[in-house]
Amino acid sequence: MSTPTETPFDPGLQPERTLLAWRRTCLALAVGCAVMVRFAGDAIGVWAALLGVVGMAASGIAYVRAAGRYRRAHDRLARDGRLPGDGSTLALIALALVVMGASAATFVVGVGVERMLR
Repeated sequence: MSTPTETPFDPGLQPERTLLAWRRTCLALAVGCAVMVRFAGDAIGVWAALLGVVGMAASGIAYVRAAGRYRRAHDRLARDGRLPGDGSTLALIALALVVMGASAATFVVGVGVERMLR
């Protein structure tokens, strides 16, 4: 016989699907930050690398925290049927998106100014 924390909480596996969705989101943001560094490096220089590293780090931290949140949610659902939550993983994803958006805006403005000066 297995303990409650080893068996899925429900047959729909919503916490498991949520974990997979967070993992996909974090990986997509990390790849987006890496691509931004590759293409924005010429236009904004060292700032592209700095912003890219910050965005990738935030995505990596959110990836790890998503697994921890899944474990807490699964244990709490199996124990008393309620979900825990603090929103910090969502805040890290928002930070990664803000970094990526600021980098993209800087890139677009930098390329536009460069073309105007030619």
